Amino acid sequence: MNLSTLLFGRRLANREHEDKKIGWIAAVPAMGLDGLGSSSYGPEAALTVLIPLGPLGLGYIGPVIGCIVGLLAILYFSYRQTLAAYPTNGGAYVVAKENLGEYPSLLAAAALMIDYVLNVAVGVSAGVGALVSAIPDLHPYILPLCLGIVLLVTLANLRGTGEAGWLFALPTYVFVICFLGAIGYGLVGIGLGERPAPIVEPPPLGPTAEGATLWLLMHAFASGCTAMTGVEAVSNGMGSFRQPVMRNAYLTLTIIVVILGLLLGGIAILATAFEIGAMDQTKEGYQSVLSQLLAAVAGHGAFYYIAMTSLLSVLCLSANTSFVGFPRLCQMVAADGYLPKAFAQPGRRLVFTAGILFLSGVAGLLLLVFGGITDNLIPLFAIGAFLTFTISQAGMTVHWRRRSTHHRAKLVMNGLGAVSTAAALIIILVAKFAEGAWITLMAVPMAILVLKSVKSYYASLQRELRKPGPITIEDIEPPTVLVVTETWNRLSERAIKFALTISPDVVAVHFIRLGGPDREEGENGLREEWRVDVEEPIAARGLKPPRLMLIPAPYRQLHEPLLRLIEKLDADSPERRVAVLIPETVKDRWWQKLLHMNRAGRLRTKLVRLGGPRLTVATVPWRLYREEQTA
Repeated sequence: MNLSTLLFGRRLANREHEDKKIGWIAAVPAMGLDGLGSSSYGPEAALTVLIPLGPLGLGYIGPVIGCIVGLLAILYFSYRQTLAAYPTNGGAYVVAKENLGEYPSLLAAAALMIDYVLNVAVGVSAGVGALVSAIPDLHPYILPLCLGIVLLVTLANLRGTGEAGWLFALPTYVFVICFLGAIGYGLVGIGLGERPAPIVEPPPLGPTAEGATLWLLMHAFASGCTAMTGVEAVSNGMGSFRQPVMRNAYLTLTIIVVILGLLLGGIAILATAFEIGAMDQTKEGYQSVLSQLLAAVAGHGAFYYIAMTSLLSVLCLSANTSFVGFPRLCQMVAADGYLPKAFAQPGRRLVFTAGILFLSGVAGLLLLVFGGITDNLIPLFAIGAFLTFTISQAGMTVHWRRRSTHHRAKLVMNGLGAVSTAAALIIILVAKFAEGAWITLMAVPMAILVLKSVKSYYASLQRELRKPGPITIEDIEPPTVLVVTETWNRLSERAIKFALTISPDVVAVHFIRLGGPDREEGENGLREEWRVDVEEPIAARGLKPPRLMLIPAPYRQLHEPLLRLIEKLDADSPERRVAVLIPETVKDRWWQKLLHMNRAGRLRTKLVRLGGPRLTVATVPWRLYREEQTA
């Protein structure tokens, strides 16, 4: 077993595609980690904005989270209709392309791509924040931990969606049980009519520095909306479900939304009851909101560390939602010609490797730029998600409007989703613009420009290569074949013999003074060897022998003198094409590559790039050691 097989698993055949699809049990962790994990940093982001209000801010967190949960419910019913209308793939890109046109679909694709990248960065940084809360000594290592987790999730997804889903299932379900249990226990205490006394007192809230304003509450709502960024994952990942697709998709979406709603509502109630506020993540002694909540409900015993470990796992692995959705989105966009074709090509494990590697690379770069701190990344977040929500719901509204009047209720539901998410998007843009949202606003049109440029390139390439009509054979004539020779050996012999099967006009080109000014060239000896070993045997068979041409290479480069020779041949015989055969040894081992100068590879690259339209370049390989074994 080699290293690649150990890391990524064996290479899968196309027929094994169905075996790697998943049911709802594996889909909840595979597609729901973003939504479930955002229950940690969403409410905390809202509470961070309310810090200047001191204890007064706790009175507003309930209404703010209530608005978010209400919007979550609207999105749930809207996306159920999207799944029903587009059972193969109900992502915003597909919905917008079919109902709104090219530019809205590109807007949705660009926004969603950016949101997926930010989800990886925010989820991982929040997970490391949870780890630092439990183990403060790790605070200096926030960034290396973030990058290491991105690498781990990347490797897991390169093995395939199914294996990634099952790998993340245990921490996901432990997280759900622990936190729903802790929240339920705390709510029971509140339900008994007594103000619960925290087992571990949370850090005291700061003094009230200002009063509540509409702007501050809008800002808190905008920050808290980051808790909803994973809702669209199911519609974007429809291709991952096994049969029955719709049942698995409905169950997955329902479970994710219900658990998320319960977590958000419970966190808001308990934060108010226990007077829990947000803290500055950049400072020593930082405690996340969920860490304070668990300590207040259950203390710092074994349950606390199990729950915090599951939270750490879920937050760090919440990037997996993006690793499921981003490559599939890129595959669809690439299939339409807006991304390089590599994004549409499945890799060894039938996953879209290019998309996975691109996502991990850009997310890692973001973490480097922002130091792995969640609060630095939050202002960039949620804009892409809510822009995608709005476009998707607007597209579904147009979809139902085109059908018939029998779908009026569905039209109203998706219309309500479009209006509510658009209103939330405006609030988010206004509240976060100065804090960094402008970066996302600039990134979206830049991404669209890149997508259009790629499409334009492929369109121009297709126009240039298109040649309708029957093949023309009037200009078929054997070319002048140039064989690049270093010395007379078995590799040169193979190249000359192959050249004689192509054309009777063969010229062997040998470069002199290639080794520098101090190297003596045995020109006379080579000419005599050529006459005896090549010209005479070939002439004896009644064939035209190849000519030997010695060309100076004063600057120790092969392509410049060879291109000048080709230009002269074109000028002398414009009706004939020129073919260049380049003998090359094939290196199987890494150390063999170090012992060769790779002149053949560099020459081939230069000729292909700089040669004219009448030039053909081919390689004549000699496979080291294998040729002797075959003989």
